[in-house]
Amino acid sequence: MQRRRGVIAKVWKTVKHIDNRGNEVLVADPAGPHTVRCALIPQRSARAEVPGQQQINITRMIVDADLEDVTLWSRVECLGLVWDVVSPPAYHHGDRKTRHWALDIRERPS
Repeated sequence: MQRRRGVIAKVWKTVKHIDNRGNEVLVADPAGPHTVRCALIPQRSARAEVPGQQQINITRMIVDADLEDVTLWSRVECLGLVWDVVSPPAYHHGDRKTRHWALDIRERPS
């Protein structure tokens, strides 16, 4: 139920791009994001208490199984923040109602 009524997020899929040196690199798709509904489960965080430290905020994002081409080079915009995918997406197979992708995402420093 959370994936159907959950938070709206924008996910940039990954595409191959040729850089200035002729190398093939993976980048977030500049053509635009795909809008999905997701459930968010906080995983771990560390608050920056002293100047110079970095705040770490990692959350697990659960989306429907029909999302494709999302890898470590994808970007996510959710809750007004930009997030990076920090581990390869995990596919959880089940019946039609329970299969999903789980993505661990890290908040980008502002």
